[in-house]
Amino acid sequence: MKGNDVTVEVLYFAWVRERIGLPRESVETEAETVEDLVDELRSREPRYAAAFADTSALRVALDQELSDFSDPIDGVREVAFFPPMTGG
Repeated sequence: MKGNDVTVEVLYFAWVRERIGLPRESVETEAETVEDLVDELRSREPRYAAAFADTSALRVALDQELSDFSDPIDGVREVAFFPPMTGG
């Protein structure tokens, strides 16, 4: 453990929220990137593993800006996960 835990607000939308059963939660994490955070969440319990089984079917926003799973979360207050938006 690095001891560099930070707390981020994690928001879940659409079927991600349905699988996890929460719209949002505060998460204490040592993750350096979004991908690290997803790995931590996946290891929590089966419902998280199911929600994050295929990250290619997900998008992520850091502090309300569309981001990549490889992006660092240092200094980020809010991480949101949602499926790609469709529309015409």
